[in-house]
Amino acid sequence: MDISQVARQSGLPASTLRYYEDKGLIRSLGRHGLRRVFGPQILDQLALISLGRAAGFSLDEIRQMFTPKGQPQIDRQQLRNKADELDRQIRRLTAMRDGLVHAAACPAQDHLACPKFQRLLNLASAKGKRAKPA
Repeated sequence: MDISQVARQSGLPASTLRYYEDKGLIRSLGRHGLRRVFGPQILDQLALISLGRAAGFSLDEIRQMFTPKGQPQIDRQQLRNKADELDRQIRRLTAMRDGLVHAAACPAQDHLACPKFQRLLNLASAKGKRAKPA
């Protein structure tokens, strides 16, 4: 398939395909004139890249999930670690959502006087402190 066919079938712009190739995530088989040509496995590779991105993996982490020939080679421990990270994120987001729902209905005159809103502020503050570079 040439790059325009891959772009059409994958829903990704050709510029993204060229970027992925530059980053070493995919490889073209060569060129037909000026157009890159890809093998039939390219759509599966792009689906795996998309899944990895949706799960929060960086492009560098995803690149390591493929052999030099483009075959999947996924580290199961890396998947477990990412699942654990997502669980922690879900817990934080759930606490944040619950705090916002409470704050929206809180009978306190001033949100700062509400203990649940204070916990929400502390949660947001703690997250901000962790995000700062060391």
